[in-house]
Amino acid sequence: MTARDLMKDVNETLGYAGEIVPELQAGFMSFNKQVLSSGALDVKTKELIAIATSLTSTCEWCITYHTKMALDAGATRNEIMEASFVAVLMGGAPALMHVKLVKDAVEAFAKR
Repeated sequence: MTARDLMKDVNETLGYAGEIVPELQAGFMSFNKQVLSSGALDVKTKELIAIATSLTSTCEWCITYHTKMALDAGATRNEIMEASFVAVLMGGAPALMHVKLVKDAVEAFAKR
């Protein structure tokens, strides 16, 4: 599955949840927006943290989504890889193998 396919899955899942349980989905999206907005930490830093935690939980969709969001927030490939290796430190080989998804997302969504 490509990074673009995974992002399509994310959007379809969010849309489906919004149709079935709109009040719950709206609450989640509001929480998501508030947590990932700039505060004591900027958006880019929060998205780098989200990449690392996504890697340790091995969520393919989360890894792809947050890598794209980090790129959109101005993260560089090097920053993304350093955050990824914090996850590898804490999550071991499974996190390392999921770094391929980070690579794929960077290649798919980085502005050239």
